[in-house]
Amino acid sequence: MVKRLIIRLMGKGSWKEFDNSVETFKRDAFSKHSDLKVNWKVRVQATKGGKAGKTVTVIKGLHLDEIDARKLLKQLKTLCGTGGTIKSDVLELQGDQVIDTINFLKKEGYSPKKSGG
Repeated sequence: MVKRLIIRLMGKGSWKEFDNSVETFKRDAFSKHSDLKVNWKVRVQATKGGKAGKTVTVIKGLHLDEIDARKLLKQLKTLCGTGGTIKSDVLELQGDQVIDTINFLKKEGYSPKKSGG
């Protein structure tokens, strides 16, 4: 009933609210697709670091703000049972935690790769 009334008031061909919805949807879907976690180049590497030369797992390529990075680091530290820190967009975990980290990041929706040896 309401739809018929709107069509009668607007006339044929003058309703243009949904004309560009397909183009808008495609543009929005493309911009969101490029921001997906799967498309990020996340690298996980075990390196020697610090004064004593102990092994540290380094996670690079996470484009997270500080709050989300802290949340993710806390989850990783709890999972691995180790300490860790954030140093300028890089997450570090104590010890060789590469396999556990990669498995966890895959479950979170990232596509991490092991880099280095």
